[in-house]
Amino acid sequence: MAVAERVGAVTRGGTPITLLGRELQVGDQAPDFLLVNTEMGEVSLGDTGSKVRIVSLVPSIDTGVCHTETVRFDQEAAKLDDIDVITVSIDLPFALKRWADAEGVSNHTLLSAYRNPQFGIDYGVTMADLRLLSRTVLILDGDNVIRYANYLPEVVAEPDYDDVLAAAQQVAAG
Repeated sequence: MAVAERVGAVTRGGTPITLLGRELQVGDQAPDFLLVNTEMGEVSLGDTGSKVRIVSLVPSIDTGVCHTETVRFDQEAAKLDDIDVITVSIDLPFALKRWADAEGVSNHTLLSAYRNPQFGIDYGVTMADLRLLSRTVLILDGDNVIRYANYLPEVVAEPDYDDVLAAAQQVAAG
């Protein structure tokens, strides 16, 4: 089966970027995955628990916007009792661990899709030429149904944190 190409679906510094895979919608079941945590353990979607989850997909933790976003979501995760936060990038697990240790990021889960290029296609976020994930924020309910989806149109823009947190709290409240 051919992979869907969404030409110009996002921009990077104003330059159009093609994304691979279809854009997931609110109400879709989140595709299962097998990613790697910072301790080199494999993690499936089912392993992420049954709480509401904010899933932040970023190109690389070593870029300014990804750094800022991941630190902010980690700070917010420390305040959330009924919501978990997960950040996914293509970065190697060793790089994620090094970065998290250096930044004191410890309140949420960092996962690497480096072993599983199908993840980015299944979630519709693989930047075709760069083979990095496009910036996206999803909120999953306890049944892994997508309740919020924001495929940011500009890869180097930060998400609206207040909007994401309000949406996650609304999902958690039922």
